[in-house]
Amino acid sequence: MSDDPIKNSSPAPDVVRKPLSPQAQRALAEAEERRLKAAQEKAPAGPKEIQGPKGPEPTRYGDWEVKGIASDF
Repeated sequence: MSDDPIKNSSPAPDVVRKPLSPQAQRALAEAEERRLKAAQEKAPAGPKEIQGPKGPEPTRYGDWEVKGIASDF
């Protein structure tokens, strides 16, 4: 179905938007500068972990898993 509102979520071309304040324009410009600077200053990859967990880091969930046994810390 092509009439799905989720797929067609782009605004219509004739929609009039409220002009941004000077502070908002300045904030958007600063954010774009930070994004460009971060893209240019890509940090080199760290050393490969030996005998570490496979997949995503489990500590981001607040627990650690070894051989199927999870322990909270």
